Amino acid sequence: MGIPLLALHWVYLLFIVLIIGFMVMRRDTTLVCILGLFVIGLLATHNLGQSIAGVFGSFIYAIKELLGTILVISIIVAMLISWFFWPSPAVALMGAVLLPAAVRVGLPALGVAMAMNLFGHGIALSGDYVIQGAPKLTADAAGIPVGEVMRASVPLVIVMGLVTTVTAFWFLRKDLKSGRLSASELPLAGADSRSDTGPVSGSLLSVTAKRVLAVLIPLLFLADVAAMFRLHLQGGDATALVGGTAIVILIAIALLAHRSRGLEQTTGYLIEGFQFGFKVFGPVIPIAAFFYLGDSALFDLFGKVLPQGSQGIVNDLGNALAHAVPLNREVSAVTLTAVGAITGLDGSGFSGISLAGSIAHLFSSAIGGGIATLTALGQIAAIWVGGGTLVPWALIPAAAICGVDPFELARRNLKPVVIGLAVTTIVAMFLV
Repeated sequence: MGIPLLALHWVYLLFIVLIIGFMVMRRDTTLVCILGLFVIGLLATHNLGQSIAGVFGSFIYAIKELLGTILVISIIVAMLISWFFWPSPAVALMGAVLLPAAVRVGLPALGVAMAMNLFGHGIALSGDYVIQGAPKLTADAAGIPVGEVMRASVPLVIVMGLVTTVTAFWFLRKDLKSGRLSASELPLAGADSRSDTGPVSGSLLSVTAKRVLAVLIPLLFLADVAAMFRLHLQGGDATALVGGTAIVILIAIALLAHRSRGLEQTTGYLIEGFQFGFKVFGPVIPIAAFFYLGDSALFDLFGKVLPQGSQGIVNDLGNALAHAVPLNREVSAVTLTAVGAITGLDGSGFSGISLAGSIAHLFSSAIGGGIATLTALGQIAAIWVGGGTLVPWALIPAAAICGVDPFELARRNLKPVVIGLAVTTIVAMFLV
């Protein structure tokens, strides 16, 4: 016999359905998540004051869980060299360097935008093996170590990347040959679209200094990667190493570039980075807070409010589902892809991957395994759709630097990404 389900379980499940519904309608889910936190707290404690305080406490819990990821992203953005790790600033660099050459050899600006989109916002961000922001969110929601999600995602990221980019290339080549698409003139947007994002504009480093830093900075981060493998650093430890290296580089460059004003400019860069980090993760915190309640956060915030032997709301629902519905790996894989894609419709990619991890936890309990693969599958689907390849308002950076219509770029990406998700889902069925 499984754990008896209480009103708490059914209300949690109801809010999951509501969140998915709001995402399908492309509406913001923050208010729904906050309401869910309040109602769950009220059912758990039967106390109005404690349930209101629980909303705030759940935010603190989520921020503590996500703080390392938020900080390392903030610091790297503060360095102004974030193209090594974060795709949105990368498209500006790639566009400024490669767009003119690509257009001159006959590649349409739309094709350049597709390449930057699919490789930067698709392949790189869906794996996120350096900062580990995406796998950290999904792993926490699924209740497993981040290393398991990363290992499980490797074959899926490879399959998704290969199928999508090869398919996109085939469609692009076909349209170029048929004349439906032709190489356009170099867009004016590509010449000056990369604005200086630092507190002080203008170049303050000599050519020699730039060349030395251009070599030294990648070497330092490669040394970090080597250290991660040699010392078996994962998750928070790996994030801390990258973040610490970024801080050292940031300070060194600020002092070198600004000299007597280096102290003040360092603070300015950090402020800008923190603003970016919390702007990106602001919508994630309420959603993550709600889905953390499906696991240990419920006990930490409200005490032992579930029956004896319960391992959390999600586990209990999974066990009940296993006894009621004949779930199998095929149904689970298709469902995780669909949920991931739906959560990506808000244009973030990150805001809903906690839901994917939570549902992967639920389904794995029902089918008796495969949690890491299902979690990785949901993560990949969410980020490919919402991270900047399909939702128009998420792929504006690539469209802007190439001077193309973001809706046309989304339309061009649609078939390759859908085909890639279908093939990746089939592969995941055999890996679960």
